[in-house]
Amino acid sequence: MADQFIDRNLVLFNVLFATSIVIANVLAGKVVMIGSFVIPAAVVMYAFSFLFTDIIHEKYGKAEAKRTVQYGFIAQIFASIMIYLGMLLPVAPFAADTQAAYEILLGQNYRFVLASLAAYLVSQHVDVYIFSALKKRTSNRHKWLRNNVSTFTSQLLDTSIFITIAFAGTVPNLWVMILSQFVIKMALALLDTPVFYFLTRMNESKVNHQKPLDA
Repeated sequence: MADQFIDRNLVLFNVLFATSIVIANVLAGKVVMIGSFVIPAAVVMYAFSFLFTDIIHEKYGKAEAKRTVQYGFIAQIFASIMIYLGMLLPVAPFAADTQAAYEILLGQNYRFVLASLAAYLVSQHVDVYIFSALKKRTSNRHKWLRNNVSTFTSQLLDTSIFITIAFAGTVPNLWVMILSQFVIKMALALLDTPVFYFLTRMNESKVNHQKPLDA
């Protein structure tokens, strides 16, 4: 049997992370209005990605968090290629109307993917850097501080870059959209703090749930 082990929870967090950013790209084309806030529908799903990287960073370290960010980038590229290939496949004659629906939902994916990739590369690496710096200073104390400060900073960068690239020339006031999205993201970051504490609590007790890989 190979002398290797895999943490099932780490695998799950990576899967959830990749899923959240891929689905966020699909939802990015829909602009919604909640009260006076104008935001892309993707905002809620994408906010989860920062929670998952912070959990991975807290429990498994900076190197693992950076690896997760790299996996997420690959997942976005792969999803974009698959969406494009799906668009090129010939549609069945009796389902011709589905092609138009497909293109409306996913055909505008290119600009959003470019915006997402640019915002992703900057914000996720900044998130990991700030989280790591604060963790070194606070050790196992003040987990809420590194969780929220890293997320607030990276989300502001993510929002500004994504909205500018994705919606410049199509939305009347980009700053309203940026501010609206950032306020919602800050609220979500505060709400997910108890979740962050709950899912990282095992790190403090040094309990490892690792299972051997099949030989």
